[in-house]
Order: sequence, then structure tokens, then C-alpha cells
Amino acid sequence: MSKKSKSLTNKAGEVRELTRADFKNAKPLRDAFPAMAAYARSRANKGEPTKQAVSIRLSPEVIGYFKSKGLGWQTRIDVALKAFVEAAR
Repeated sequence: MSKKSKSLTNKAGEVRELTRADFKNAKPLRDAFPAMAAYARSRANKGEPTKQAVSIRLSPEVIGYFKSKGLGWQTRIDVALKAFVEAAR
């Protein structure tokens, strides 16, 4: 006997509150999305140094500029700072 699972979103696309049954029936990422799991594993095993979380105060102009270019703005700030460090050596 198979039950029809309740949709996780409503007509507006908003996610409903998850229940214990939702978590009980959840599949591991590697089973539900094998390609995504393989990609995540490949990214984790590159041996690249991890970044460190810090709090930094930047001017509104700097943040506005990098955010205006879209997603990845924090990475672009990191690249710009790395270029500055290399030029200063």
C-alpha cells in the first residue's frame, strides 16, 4: 500500500513546516541526488586550504559595488584582496 506523499511546497512555492514523518522518509543526498553528492565529495577532497570566517567592516561603496555584480560577491572581494597582497610583496 503506497501513500501519496504530501507536497513540500504550496501553490505559491513556499515550503511548509516539515514533520517527523518527512524526516523519517528522507533519503541521504547520495541516494536522492548522486551527481550532486559526487560533486560535493570532489570539492571537499581537493586539498585546498579552507577559508577562515572573519568579521570585517567595509565601506558601503565597496559592498555595493561587489554586490551589484551578483552572486559570488564575497569571493570576488577575496580575489581582489589576494591580488593586492601579491602586488604588495
